Amino acid sequence: MKRQDLEKVGLPDNPGVYFFRDSDGNILYIGKATSLRDRVRSYFNPDLMKARGLRLVSMVTAADTVTFQSTNSVLEALLLESRLIKEHTPPYNAREKDNKSFTCVVITKEEFPRVLIMRIRDFEKRFDKKDIQKVYGPFASLRQLREAMKIIRRMFPYHDKCEAGQGKPCFNAQLKLCPGVCTGLVTKEEYKRHIDNIRKLFEGKRTELKKDLEQQMKEFAKKQEFEKAAQVRNTLFALDHIKDINLIQDEEILSFKDAAFRIEAYDVAHISGSDRVGVMTVIEGKEKCKESYRRFKLPEKTNDDYEGLREIMLRRFNHKEWRYPDLIVIDGGKAHKDTAQRVLAMLGLSIPIVSVVKDERHKPKDILGDKVHVDNHKKEILLANAEAHRFAIGYHKVLRNKVV
Repeated sequence: MKRQDLEKVGLPDNPGVYFFRDSDGNILYIGKATSLRDRVRSYFNPDLMKARGLRLVSMVTAADTVTFQSTNSVLEALLLESRLIKEHTPPYNAREKDNKSFTCVVITKEEFPRVLIMRIRDFEKRFDKKDIQKVYGPFASLRQLREAMKIIRRMFPYHDKCEAGQGKPCFNAQLKLCPGVCTGLVTKEEYKRHIDNIRKLFEGKRTELKKDLEQQMKEFAKKQEFEKAAQVRNTLFALDHIKDINLIQDEEILSFKDAAFRIEAYDVAHISGSDRVGVMTVIEGKEKCKESYRRFKLPEKTNDDYEGLREIMLRRFNHKEWRYPDLIVIDGGKAHKDTAQRVLAMLGLSIPIVSVVKDERHKPKDILGDKVHVDNHKKEILLANAEAHRFAIGYHKVLRNKVV
C-alpha cells in the first residue's frame, strides 16, 4: 500500500480504531488513534524503516487498504481496540498467548466485586476461573491502561484493596474513588450498578449505558434523592466530555520493534521422490518458536523440489489463522527464490524472501535477497534455515522407517 492510496479512504481527524487489510479484506493489523488521519499517515513517513523496523514495513507493504471505526473518545478507542484484537487475532498484532507480560482488567466474583489491573501471567497464577466474573484485555501498554482506569474510576468508583465493612474509610474512599464499600456507605445493589456500568463501557455498550444512567437519574429525582440524581447527571456529563486526549501516544507503532519479527523457513526432503516431506520452521525475535513448526506430507509423484516448495507454501498460506511471516527463508538458489516469489504473487501477498545458497558440503555460502533483511537478520535467517533442514530430515526418517 502507498501513501496516495489513503486519499480514497477519507480518514477523519477523530479518535477511533483503524484496520490495515489485505486484498481479500482480511485484517492484518488493528490500531487505535487520537486522530485517525494523523496516525495512519504516520505509517507512510519516509523514515519508516529506520524508525520503526522491518516488521512494520512488511505489514504496510502487505496491506491493500485501510478501514476505520470512529469512537466518541480516545478511551473508547483503547477499549474497542482490545476487544477487536481478541476477536480477530490479526497476524501483525502481538498475541495474548505470546505476551504474558500484557495487562488485563479483572472483575472478581465477590459480594462486592473488586476491579483489578494485573499482568496476565499474575492473573493466571492467582485466580481460579470460579473466582472471576469477567476479564478484559489484553492491553499491551500498562501505562495506557492505568490512565484509562483513572478516567473510568472517576465516573464509576470501585474498590480494589479495601475490605468490605472494615469500618475505617480506605484512601480511595477519601478521594471518592471507592464508593464506600469499606464503611458500608454503599449497598450491594448500588455497588452492582457501578460494576454493570464499567462492564458496559468495556464492552462498547455506550448507548445502553447512557440510557441506563438517564433512567437512574429520573428514578432518583422521582424519589427526591436529588444528591444521587446530581451524581448521575455529573457522570453523564463526564461520559460525554472525557478528557483523554493524551491517553494514546506512539506506543502501538513502537510495538513493531524487531523483537517480534517472525521468520519462516521452508524445506523439502525425499530420496528420489519417495517419502517426500516438507516442513516450516519459525523464529520469532531471536528464539525458536517450536510450537509453530509444521510438517507437510507431500505426494510421491515427482522429485521436483520446486513443485514441493510450491505445495508447502500453498498449504501454509491456506491457513490464514496462522500469523503471516515478516520474512521467508528458502533453501536453495535463485531458481528456488523465484519459485517462492511466483507463489506469493499468485496469492496476492507481498512478503520479503531470501534464499540460503549452500556449497558442495551443504554449508551456507551466501544469502540471496534484500541487503537490508540480510544485514539485520543474518543469524536468525541461518538459524531458521538450519532448523528447517534438521526438521525435514527428521520427519523424512520417521516416514522412511515407518513399518507398514
